Parts: sequence; structure tokens; C-alpha cells
Amino acid sequence: MVNRITNGSNTNGTTNGTKIHHPTVVIHGGSGDVPEWRVPLKINGVKNAAVAAYKVLSAGGHAVDAVEAALRSMENDEYLNAGYGSVLNLDGDIEMDASIMNGENLKAGCISLVHDIQHPISLARRVMEKSNKDWSSPCFFAAHGAMNFAKENDFEILPPGALVTNFAKESLIAYKAYKATEAKQKKNFGEVGTVGAVALDVNGNIAAATTTGGMTGKIPGRIGDTPQIGSGTYADNKVGGTSSTGTGEVIMRYNLAANVMKRMEWLGKDAQTATEESIIEMTDKLIETGGSITIDKHGSVGIYFSSNIMPWAKLKDGVLSYGTKIGDNFQEIMDK
Repeated sequence: MVNRITNGSNTNGTTNGTKIHHPTVVIHGGSGDVPEWRVPLKINGVKNAAVAAYKVLSAGGHAVDAVEAALRSMENDEYLNAGYGSVLNLDGDIEMDASIMNGENLKAGCISLVHDIQHPISLARRVMEKSNKDWSSPCFFAAHGAMNFAKENDFEILPPGALVTNFAKESLIAYKAYKATEAKQKKNFGEVGTVGAVALDVNGNIAAATTTGGMTGKIPGRIGDTPQIGSGTYADNKVGGTSSTGTGEVIMRYNLAANVMKRMEWLGKDAQTATEESIIEMTDKLIETGGSITIDKHGSVGIYFSSNIMPWAKLKDGVLSYGTKIGDNFQEIMDK
């Protein structure tokens, strides 16, 4: 069991009657099995993402800016399954999904099946911003609709294959060879899982965001939980925020993000308890693994996963905590 990561009150005083919150960010780098030599590289990636987000929060920035900064960092990292580093589908192409949600106003932006875009999370944010005009504005675009939206909003479209890594190519070859053996035992290939971030800013705003390349060898057109609000991502200032990772088809059936949120809102559970209970119940019911990261409205953090590993990092009050396995809680004091 992951050590409970609780932080007590999320306020350190008031200014003119307004509560001042401790900026907090928590990151996950995807749940599942990966080659041992890549684990330290993934830890480095989630730590870098936490620092990128915390810089925004420490300067008084909004939680939405913080989670976007975190995910842009991970989308640049070839050792994480997002942006550059995304896995390949059965045809050898990259199809990426992302979502972001602002707990201050419950606005959200979701994109799916996009390709040749370095930062899908920024595209999802642009969708969210465009949907702010009124509640009838679209907040989810997929495939050619998402690509048209990207072009209309001046996103750079990279040359075909620019985001494909050698590791992704090798993983697809290995996946196809494995499938040809008609093996019954499930096995992961390439970069597994999804990457995500949840942040609490000084004003008490909470945001969550998730981005992924999906699963190696997925059927073209397959969409997982990542871009779906309530499954992969959710945030509400009055409750908290959460981001999911694992087998998308199972997370969708269980509605993981919403389940974590309901436990906090209706049952009064803290972030760690809500996260643990939801992951355990999902795994027991559907016999699949996954993980979640959560921040509740009080500033407490929840981190839990039923897979063998899930690289994670948390940064609060200048202390960077991180780990990959159940029971890990390594810490570093950050230089201001």
C-alpha cells in the first residue's frame, strides 16, 4: 500500500479575508509494466513535470496553466507515452488523446485521434477555451474534426512520422510477433499507460489534465478513457481533481474519475482514501489494473495503483516526493 500522503490544511493564512492555499501538484507517468532500464528515465520525466508545474504555481499562476506545463513537459519526453514518445497503433501510426478540466468553472476540453501535433494537451486546452463562449459550444473534437480545429487555430502540424521513436517502432514489431504466437497471457509492449497531472493553486483553484498515445498495437480509431471527462479526468474546486491511468476500456466501464470524485463529495473521503477504494474496487470488479492521482479541496493528495508500477511525483512546500512501486515515498528538498 502506498504510504498515505496527507498534508493537513491547505491554507497557511488569509489576505483580506481570502484563504491562501499551499500550491500543490501531483503527477503520474502511467501504470503498467515496462523494461527495468526505463524506470529511472520515467521517474526523471515525472519529476521534471512536477517542477515545471510548481514553477507556475509558485509564481501565482492558475492551476490550469500548471497542469498544461506539466503535460507539455511529458509530451516532450520520449520515455513517456505522450506526444513525442507515443506508441504506435496496428498500422504503425500515432493517434493521441488528451483532456483538461478547470475546476473553477467546470469547463473542459477533449481531443482524440490526433496526429503530428507535438502538444495534444495544448490543443485540448484551446478547445476548452473556445467552449467558454457558451454551454452549447463543442468541448470534444476527434479525428479529422480535431485536426481541422488545430489548423484553424494555428497549431503546427509536424511532418508525418516526426513523433515516432525507434523504441515505438521496435515495440510494435515485438507486439505483432507476440500476437502471431497466439499467446494467451497478457503482455505489455512499449510505453504503457497515460500521463496526467492535478494541481491546486494559491487561490484554491483545482485543475486536472491527462494525455496519451494509447496502447501499442491498438486498433486504428480506438479511443480509451483519457479524453473522456469522468473517466480519465475530472476537476471541481468544491470537491477536488483526479487523473486516471490504466486499461482504458476498464476505466471507462467503471467511470474511475467520477467514482473517486463521488467518494470525496458524497462520502466525505479524503483524497487518499477515495483513490485507494476506487482503484481496489475497480480491480476487484473488472480484473484489470490501473491507477489514479488526486487532490481534494483541502489540499490533501491521493496516490494509488493496482499495477506493478506507476511512476509518480508530488511537489508541495518545496518538498519533491516520488516513487514507482507501492510503499515508495522518496523525497528531495527543492532549491528555492
